[in-house]
Amino acid sequence: MVDDHSRAVAGALVFLGAPSTLHTSLALRQAIWRKADPSWPVCGIPDVLYVDHGSDFTSHHLDQVAASLRFRIIYSAVARPQGRGKIERLFGTLNSELLPELPGHLRHGKPATVPRLSLAELDRAITTYITGTYHVRVHGETHETPPDAWRGAGFLPRLPASLEDLDLLLVMHAKARVVRRDGIRFQGLRYSHATLAAYVGDTVTFALSQPEQETLQAFRAVRGCLETSVLPTSPRESRLSLASRHP
Repeated sequence: MVDDHSRAVAGALVFLGAPSTLHTSLALRQAIWRKADPSWPVCGIPDVLYVDHGSDFTSHHLDQVAASLRFRIIYSAVARPQGRGKIERLFGTLNSELLPELPGHLRHGKPATVPRLSLAELDRAITTYITGTYHVRVHGETHETPPDAWRGAGFLPRLPASLEDLDLLLVMHAKARVVRRDGIRFQGLRYSHATLAAYVGDTVTFALSQPEQETLQAFRAVRGCLETSVLPTSPRESRLSLASRHP
């Protein structure tokens, strides 16, 4: 996600598979909230989110997020990538400057070097390029580095009251799934743990929780109360919260 005024990168998400509402939510989460790296100051709720017509951008959930955070969604013209020129130029820069330097880069459809990067390593490489190269270089159109242009004359971004509030809005929207013997399947991933055995065959409502931590948080209704347990997941998997069991 690129700030239109400064060309600064507000957020980025590396993932496998087709784009989804969840991926858009996680990218927005990183774009809006403060980064742990002080060299990446760009944050804040946008006034306008300019997107294409992909299904990940035309969801009811994104409409709800926009209404709650008070920003507008503007859709680009269909089949006109030039209407998204700024983000397309950033993709071009990454394709020409960063990716050829990474293991496994494709040349004429074949890897030029042996592929060996994990998804996490690719994410770190892109982040390092953004903060260490792209953001420290004076932009040809703004004549400033992107972070300097973003700061402007003391610009103060709009922020949610807390990261917990942002997570509740963006990634903890409830879904219903039937628990199988091998666990729960969601967004192409499988979540499995011994605790889920009590739910096999039941339909449960769950939500993603704490996306930056390698934990799975499960809630089971016991005598009208919520019993909480924190469980491990594999490094590739996102987190779930089991909220309730359907009758």
